[in-house]
Amino acid sequence: MKACLTFLPGMLLVSLATNGSVDFNREVRPLLASKCYACHGPDEEGRKAKLRLDVREDALKNDVIVPGEIENSEFHYRIHSDDPEEIMPPPESHASLTKEEKELLDRWIKEGAEYAKHWAFEPPASGKVPEGKKGWIRNPIDAFISDNLSKNDLNPSEEADRYSLVRRLYLDLIGLPPTPEQADAFVFDHRPDAYERLVDQLLKSEHYGEKWGREWLDLARYADSNGYEKDRPRNIWPYRDWVIRALNADMPYDQFSIEQLAGDMLPDASDDQRIATGFHRNTQLNEEGGIDPLEFRFYAAVDRVATTGTVWMGLTTGCAQCHTHKYDPITHDEYFGLMSLLDNVDEPDLLLYTDEQVKAKAELENQIAQKITELQKNDDEFEDAFAKWHKSESEKATLWKTLLPTSMKSNLPKLEVMDDGSIYSSGDATKRDVYDLNFTIDHPITALRLEVLPDDRLPNRGPGRCYYEGRKGDFFLSEFTVKSKDQKFRISNPSSTYGKISIGSGASASNVSDGLGSSGWSTSGQEGKANHLVMPLQKPIPANTSFSIELLFERHFVASLGRFRISATSSANQPRVSKIGVEAEHILSLKETAKSRDLSALRSIYLEKVYLERQVPTHPATVQTNTRWIWNAKGNRPQETLYFSKQF
Repeated sequence: MKACLTFLPGMLLVSLATNGSVDFNREVRPLLASKCYACHGPDEEGRKAKLRLDVREDALKNDVIVPGEIENSEFHYRIHSDDPEEIMPPPESHASLTKEEKELLDRWIKEGAEYAKHWAFEPPASGKVPEGKKGWIRNPIDAFISDNLSKNDLNPSEEADRYSLVRRLYLDLIGLPPTPEQADAFVFDHRPDAYERLVDQLLKSEHYGEKWGREWLDLARYADSNGYEKDRPRNIWPYRDWVIRALNADMPYDQFSIEQLAGDMLPDASDDQRIATGFHRNTQLNEEGGIDPLEFRFYAAVDRVATTGTVWMGLTTGCAQCHTHKYDPITHDEYFGLMSLLDNVDEPDLLLYTDEQVKAKAELENQIAQKITELQKNDDEFEDAFAKWHKSESEKATLWKTLLPTSMKSNLPKLEVMDDGSIYSSGDATKRDVYDLNFTIDHPITALRLEVLPDDRLPNRGPGRCYYEGRKGDFFLSEFTVKSKDQKFRISNPSSTYGKISIGSGASASNVSDGLGSSGWSTSGQEGKANHLVMPLQKPIPANTSFSIELLFERHFVASLGRFRISATSSANQPRVSKIGVEAEHILSLKETAKSRDLSALRSIYLEKVYLERQVPTHPATVQTNTRWIWNAKGNRPQETLYFSKQF
């Protein structure tokens, strides 16, 4: 049978002492900490007489404490002294010991002056079960209760009637009262194991996880909004549902812990395991415009350290943020080591689909592929149109080459070159980020192209890193500067596939070279999509030249790019942006050297972005688009998915 309480976070099960011996952790350590550790504890700067009382080996040196022998212990004489020059703690400390406290310390020394580890690191021990009064004792817990009632001359309460009992069971296990029918079913069930049967039934209820999941969600600081001044809604309810499912499935506690702390790092991590890591995404998020994002990321890291310590170690960590803890076993260095571990992460959004949505999406994509193949093979009109378009566009296409930096640096974000030559930015970001990229080329450059690219790791799939105040996934490129040593290569007549800023008006491509940090280029409203910016140069960069590109992102919120790629061309013709995309232009620029797989990809791009966008003819052979909606579990706007059907 599943245990009624699947977890008891942060709770230490301590056996009751039956022999009356002094408990160091419960009685002595707090007393020494409050009265002695200020001068004789872990703080090296405040320590006096080179004496430590928090470490047993040090306390036993020089007969300060002699286990079992108070008459030979200097400690005993000092706490009982009447001499103001000798007594400890000294009068000026205003921490004098009471008579009872002195007697407790003497008794502790007589018993051997044993120390103990912090209680959070001591394995629970089973105490001896007392006999208690016979008659109503049914289990060891009853025996302990009976024993303590007897010691206090108390009698147990009357046994609850069956209606009260069934109500208690329902409220304790699933948080809901029984219906009259459910209550009657238990009351009139006279089988000897009726109680156990009802417990098993309630433990199998989905409401069990809902009731007891609330206890864990409180520890995880779960909320449906971000907190602080704006307190906007957040979509983290899949984590809440994961907790409920885990409890209902009686997930082992070690697995329950691992998946919440590092589920995304498990081999072939499932969506469920990645959802579990929402535990540490429950921190508050300040979206106010005037804040320093790094300041509040630090506060989030502090919260994660505190929560990890409290929930999994039964240990408060806050004191060690400023100094080594006075008696808890955590040092100042260990605190920031744990913070470094928990802060060494990005915070991407996770798009989720139900099984039904995944199936529907796959079916629609299959229909699209079939219809595209059918059109390409059987539609003479399509073939003629494609041939004419291919010839015309190939003559205008520009050949671009991806530039790979020889070195990169930034004010704070970490820049990394990906396999496709794009650059990915991670780590901390600020309201004014600067990317400095260095290149060496063996051919002249007449124009540069900046692609802004989506990535699942970025907020709202990017291409920007904005996560508060502005639109998630947005960016704002203030300046794009090209220079070699002291020479600056000016940009002339740039163009972009799309331009819009989230606040205000205007997002002209020319803003990236106007020398003003307050203006710039953005693709707000097209988060999760690729766009590009083409920048012809007034004077070419000569071959065999080393040069640098500086990207400045300056806004009242984090607005740097998360993934981008820089390419160059030596074309004598002034290039413009490609409305059908970078991939299509690359294939077109290959001309007669394009391979069959390239042409197949180009035909698909042409069909979707050119052929189907034309005005639908009136004759019977038509292609219609039918819209279906695929919703994601985060509650964002639906993503439009198109499939094609040919009518005759």
